[in-house]
Amino acid sequence: MLQSKTKWNFSEVQTETPGWDLNNVSPLIKELLIQRGINSSEEAKAFLKPDLSNLHNPENFSDITKATERVHRAIANQEKILIFGDYDADGVSSTTVMLKALKELGADCEFYIPNRFTEGYGPNETAFKEAYQNGYSLIITVDNGISAVHEAAVAKQLGIDLIITDHHEPQEELPAAFAIIHPKCSQDYGFSELAGVGVAFKFAQHLLGYFPEQLLDLVAIGTIADLVPLRDENRILAYFGLKALSSTTRPGLIALKKVCNLNEEVSEEDVGFLIGPRINAVGRLQDADLAVQLLLTEDPFEAEQIADTVQSINQERQKIVSNIVKEADQMVADKDAQGVIVVAKEGWNQGVLGIVASNLVRKYDRPAIVLTELPDTGEVKGSARSIPAFDLFTSCMKIRDVFTHFGGHAQAAGMTLPVENLTRLQDELNSIIHAELSEEDFSQETEISRTIAIPEINEELVNEVKQLAPFGMANPKPVFHINHLPADIRQIGTRKNHLKLQFRDAQRALEGIGFGLGDLYHHISPKTKLSVVGELGINEWNGIRKAQIIIRDMRIDERQVFDHRGKKRFDITPYVHNKKTHLSVYENLPIDNSFLPEKVESITYDSDLSMLQKVNSIYLYELPTDLQTLKDILRRTQPMNVHACFQLRDSIYMKAFPSREDFKWLYAFTAKRKQIDLQRELPMIMDAKGWTKDRVLFMSNVFSDLEFVKINNGIMELNSKPAKRDLAESELYQKYLKHAEIEKLLYYSTYDELKQWIMTCITDGVKPREEATYGL
Repeated sequence: MLQSKTKWNFSEVQTETPGWDLNNVSPLIKELLIQRGINSSEEAKAFLKPDLSNLHNPENFSDITKATERVHRAIANQEKILIFGDYDADGVSSTTVMLKALKELGADCEFYIPNRFTEGYGPNETAFKEAYQNGYSLIITVDNGISAVHEAAVAKQLGIDLIITDHHEPQEELPAAFAIIHPKCSQDYGFSELAGVGVAFKFAQHLLGYFPEQLLDLVAIGTIADLVPLRDENRILAYFGLKALSSTTRPGLIALKKVCNLNEEVSEEDVGFLIGPRINAVGRLQDADLAVQLLLTEDPFEAEQIADTVQSINQERQKIVSNIVKEADQMVADKDAQGVIVVAKEGWNQGVLGIVASNLVRKYDRPAIVLTELPDTGEVKGSARSIPAFDLFTSCMKIRDVFTHFGGHAQAAGMTLPVENLTRLQDELNSIIHAELSEEDFSQETEISRTIAIPEINEELVNEVKQLAPFGMANPKPVFHINHLPADIRQIGTRKNHLKLQFRDAQRALEGIGFGLGDLYHHISPKTKLSVVGELGINEWNGIRKAQIIIRDMRIDERQVFDHRGKKRFDITPYVHNKKTHLSVYENLPIDNSFLPEKVESITYDSDLSMLQKVNSIYLYELPTDLQTLKDILRRTQPMNVHACFQLRDSIYMKAFPSREDFKWLYAFTAKRKQIDLQRELPMIMDAKGWTKDRVLFMSNVFSDLEFVKINNGIMELNSKPAKRDLAESELYQKYLKHAEIEKLLYYSTYDELKQWIMTCITDGVKPREEATYGL
């Protein structure tokens, strides 16, 4: 058995689909649409064919008319306008969108993005006072500001009008700003999940008085990179934004695509894994102004220079993340992660702590808070990421007094708190999470669209599924389940860290690739059905295109037998999982068992078997002297995985067993001589018959066992009146036969024979068929 790394949730199979008026839509696509909550032809058509005309009217935002009038008045009066942005990809693209719109209107405007390390996230009093001193009378926030209660009061006191455009969770008290444009603060607006750039874009549209398609490439970046739900308005903006990004004429984006090696159509994955992280990297390590300049520049040469710098910054960011992840991981391992993970250390770069937290969440299936210590202020500051079952924002708001600053979403947050509050933070969140969640809730989940057969998978199907793109939050890429016997399994990659499978049936072959799953290679026994889940894609090599499955996770639901027979000092460490029980079995416990992981308990065949309990895995290191003992161990422990690690130093089975004629000859020879000096005459007997020394001594000892002879000091002498007995009556003879039988069954059998015998013992079913044995 191999347990999946995530909990698998299968979508309900739709036996009846609505009578939709949809042409050229397959039953599979209909089923996938229903799984996305689409229940009518109109909704299905809108989803499959996004249309800009279905975007919501920006006039439905509360305060947007008031805000627009204030901006136009500022432009007319030649007032200075400051755009106050944020340092992530959403904030950078929001800043650029607003700047482009205001510049087109002829505004006297500049942008300001706070330094992550010296100022932190969002508006701050010092920046507002500096803006006042520089003559700014209007500040527009993008992608931030909804929690800036104090800063809004400062702006009012200074005589600065503050327009907040944001999408983050509103807290209990809203800032007393001149205007707030926020989908969750606007009851009449039809969609509440816009990204910061989406809100900025709708404000820009209202300011310009027309729909600014030229800004859609920027909107795609912020919308996809900020992981907002790609449904409704976000889906439309991302769909058309990706088309605009693919054909963009913006020099900065052309240069950025070049360093990302993107030459053709840009996908949501390209934004999420290539473009977005590079823009984010700038604000993580330094001022984010450089990223805004990249998006703003009209000079291709300058764009290439900035893009190269951004690429270098991203590479540096990757190294920093790698080092912090190693340190944080060691801290968590030392603590034995329970509940919410909280780690903090002086010197950790604030800008990458969210990435580190995400790494810890993936590894430990626990919410993670990663903080850097600031000795100058006596505070810790950092980021948090959560698991689906735990609303981090709501939970932290219950203990709001722990924090100096706090904000974010259900799954991600940023925070600052006094260092002395760290213990309380951990204890309070642990109390909440253990009260709300069961152990099962801590597992990551994989949502599976449906089980699919290999003949169904082809390039046409892959193209059908692409109709649902762009994929992302609330519109995940469909995940399919396959249960089949693999025809071939290989580790690939320079570090053997990837897994390549091939499935075959009578009609076609299907390849599967599992990136980062190379460690599972050793956990798959021969001739065992695999259940794999993953996304469908196309593998193109040398002009040949084939459908494939990109494997996310796998499991084996049946018991497994692993054949390690004859492998000396076999390392079982890769098989030992801390959450499972493991047992090794010996004839005599090894003096040096340092090769065994600490988690593995050891017994001998002479141990008290009545105390045995069920285990996940059992490792059989030595052959038993009695098969029944091994049967009892297997029956009592009911292992899901059996590892046959048997070793043989001196095989009995492989030696030629003396025949009845051999025994007759030796007995007659002894009777003729009356006695034999084995030490002196053994070589002569060996030469005469071509026997080994062990063979002669074995037959001699059998005669002694049957009292045919007496052996004293190497002299074998015939008994004068031996009782008539069969050779089979000798205990030594029977022990020899029994050991040969055990070797044949457990060591020299085929894999299939060994597996069948072990499975029969575990299930305690029909008594195994008796093996043929040697005899006279």
